Amino acid sequence: MIQIEKNISLKNYNTFGINVKAEHFVAVSTIEELKEVLALKHFPKKLLLGGGSNMLLTQDQKKLVIHINLKGITIENEDDHFVWVKANAGENWHEFVLWCLERDFGGLENLSLIPGNVGTAPIQNIGAYGIELKDTFISCDAIHIETLQAKTFIKDECNFGYRNSIFKNDVKGQYSITSVVFKLTKHKHKLSVAYGAITSELEAQNIKNPTIQDISKAVIAIRESKLPNPKDIGNSGSFFKNPVISKVKFEKLQENFKNIPSYPISESEVKVPAGWLIETAGFKGKRFGNYGVHKKQALVLVNYGDAKGSDILKLSKLIQKTVLRVFGISIEAEVNIL
Repeated sequence: MIQIEKNISLKNYNTFGINVKAEHFVAVSTIEELKEVLALKHFPKKLLLGGGSNMLLTQDQKKLVIHINLKGITIENEDDHFVWVKANAGENWHEFVLWCLERDFGGLENLSLIPGNVGTAPIQNIGAYGIELKDTFISCDAIHIETLQAKTFIKDECNFGYRNSIFKNDVKGQYSITSVVFKLTKHKHKLSVAYGAITSELEAQNIKNPTIQDISKAVIAIRESKLPNPKDIGNSGSFFKNPVISKVKFEKLQENFKNIPSYPISESEVKVPAGWLIETAGFKGKRFGNYGVHKKQALVLVNYGDAKGSDILKLSKLIQKTVLRVFGISIEAEVNIL
C-alpha cells in the first residue's frame, strides 16, 4: 500500500543538501507502485526523484515528488566474451559499478564515484575520463508518465550526445526510466587511460599493467582529491558543461590567453574546460557566506551550510555572465534547475 506523506523536507534527497519541502511525497519500490502513483489523477503534476545528484532545488515543490527506489541487479545474458547486466533505476550508480568490478566485468571503471542513481544516468549520458555511459549502454526500460505504457529504448533511439539524450529533449518529462541494460566485457578489457590524470595516478602507484580495478581506484583517488563529498559539503558535482567552440574562435582566444587548454572534437571544433574558464575569471575558491565555488575545482558550486538554492542559482548566473564577458563563451548549466 503506497503512502503519500505531506510537507517532507527534501534536504536528504538532493546532494546539494538544499532544505526545501515537498508538499506531497511518496517512495516507490516496485513498478506496480510506480504505475499506481503515476495514475493518481488528483496529482496532475509530478516530479520524479532519483539520487538527487543532478538538480538544484530553488523552491518548495508543489508537484507530487516520487522517489524512485527500484532495486535489483541481474545478469540477463552472457557469452564467452560479454555479459549483459540489468540494473534497476534506484540502484546507486557507484555501488553498481563496484558490483560489476567485483565480478571483473569491464567498461564502467572510468565512471567510478559519479554521484546519483542508475535510472538518471542515461538522461545525462554521464561521462568521465574519456568514457560515456553510451559506450556500454544497450537499452533502458521506461514507463510513460501519462499513459503508463512500458517502452524499451534501444541505444539508437536515445540520441546520446555530450551530457545529453532524448530524455533531455524530445521526450523530456514524459518517461520514468525503471531499469538499464549494459553490455560489459568479461576479459580482454578495453582499458581507457588516455587522460593524463589517470596515467599520472597509475604511475604514482607504480602500476605498469593496470586492471579495471586499478583504473577504478585511480579514478576514485582523482575524484576524491578534486571533488568534495556531498556528505561533507553539499554539491552536485560539475555544475556546468564544457563548452564546444570553433577552432577559429579558439585560436583568437589564444592571442590573449596563451595557456587556454582544449580537447579536439572535430576538424573545426574544440572543447574548452569550463573549470579553467571559471578559475581564470577569478571564481575558484570564492565564498559568499554559506555558498560558493569549491577551492579545488571551479566547476563545482557548493553549499557550505544552509544556503538557499536561489543563492546558488544567482551565483551560477554571475559566473555565466562573467565568462561570457571575459571570453565571449557561453557556458551552460549541467544540472536541472527546479
